Amino acid sequence: MAQSNQISAAISNETKSAVDNGLNTVATALKDMLIFNLTPDQRAGMLKMGDKTLAFVDKSLEYARQNPALVPQFVDIAEAEKDLTLTRDLFHIYQKLTALTRSVEDAMMVAGGEAYEASLIFYNSVKAASRSNSAGSQAIYEEMSKRFPGRGKKAVANTDESANS
Repeated sequence: MAQSNQISAAISNETKSAVDNGLNTVATALKDMLIFNLTPDQRAGMLKMGDKTLAFVDKSLEYARQNPALVPQFVDIAEAEKDLTLTRDLFHIYQKLTALTRSVEDAMMVAGGEAYEASLIFYNSVKAASRSNSAGSQAIYEEMSKRFPGRGKKAVANTDESANS
């Protein structure tokens, strides 16, 4: 079985530092907004804005600006408009980060899969060598086989019935 190789790359220390610095710059730039750490229950209970809701909020705020007499005194339209602008700006950043995260995940998955595939090929080679009593292979096989508990040879039960058959 030939090993596939879709990616052959390395990240230099300089690149790691540049990426870390860039991400820290983004986090620092957004520090005044990134102050929440919502629990799953809080997330579930929050109002959420999708495309249809965005259109509703836009139209609602437009009507509120045009008809201030209809706005309850406890509703701050200027703050709602500020929140809407922030939502749009954060969504733009979110889309870029999501695309970047997906690309990083894809590359990580390919690289990890290739490393795992090479390891499985080696493991199967050691396993075959161990079965042939090749020098040094048994200790390696025993150590590596711990990764796959319960997948070894199954002992055939010798019961009285099977012995009498």
